Amino acid sequence: MELRHLRYFSAVADTLHFGRAARRVHISQPTLSQQIRQLEEEVGTPLFERARAGVRLTQAGELFRTYASRALEDVNAGLSAVGALRGLATG
Repeated sequence: MELRHLRYFSAVADTLHFGRAARRVHISQPTLSQQIRQLEEEVGTPLFERARAGVRLTQAGELFRTYASRALEDVNAGLSAVGALRGLATG
């Protein structure tokens, strides 16, 4: 699993729309769909229910969202901590 998969999943889960999510993460909608399918294959279950009216998280998607959000928060906190350390070293 790659960090980008978590970012893409989070964007779709937040917007419940593949087109808007693709614009948010600056990739094409077909690429985003392919990446989400790869993630679902790795997780072993659908994370979204796709319909003409939009997208909904499945029960597995709701559960996974909690852990994906935590992982992204931890990565962002780590990047901030390293940035602060770098600032201390150069300041």
